[in-house]
Amino acid sequence: MKTEHLIKAFTGILLTALAVAFSHTLHAQQPTPPPTLPDTSKMTYNQISQGLKLYVYPSKGQSKQQQKEDEFECYKWAMEQSGIDPLNPPKVEAAPEKTGPTGGAVVGAAKGAAAGAAIGAITGDAGDGAAVGAIVGGLSGRRQGKQAQAQQNQQAQASAAAAEQEMKNSFAKAFTVCIEGKGYTVK
Repeated sequence: MKTEHLIKAFTGILLTALAVAFSHTLHAQQPTPPPTLPDTSKMTYNQISQGLKLYVYPSKGQSKQQQKEDEFECYKWAMEQSGIDPLNPPKVEAAPEKTGPTGGAVVGAAKGAAAGAAIGAITGDAGDGAAVGAIVGGLSGRRQGKQAQAQQNQQAQASAAAAEQEMKNSFAKAFTVCIEGKGYTVK
């Protein structure tokens, strides 16, 4: 009778822990305001291409002033195509770092208690076996939960960095297509 009560109690704890573990929601990115155009009067003739780490050569003998105008036209076109302004890039926010209890200790305790109760039943004292199993399982579950949480935080940071780089690459690709179409060689 006592064993059944312990099993029911730990089953309730396990279900509660699972519900908490699966209740996390993803954080959506905030929309970015529309980009603003740079002041071209203060720009150098190759400021945009240098900012993109591109070498643009005027292969049809274009002047520096013409290159400045062409780069600005391509800048605007690439912004329209990609939705990105590399001089004012949007910041991709990673999901907030998760800290605090993970629920791993509760899950580990429930598993440990169930295993301990089974072993204790064989030796004649399921209650003591469940208590020892709960302690050992709780410590192990807590450690595993913290490790999983740290790994999730690292993955979120890496995903945000990759998303930022992909946006920059998208703009550079659009800019390159445009400037090449205007008779420049790009490397």
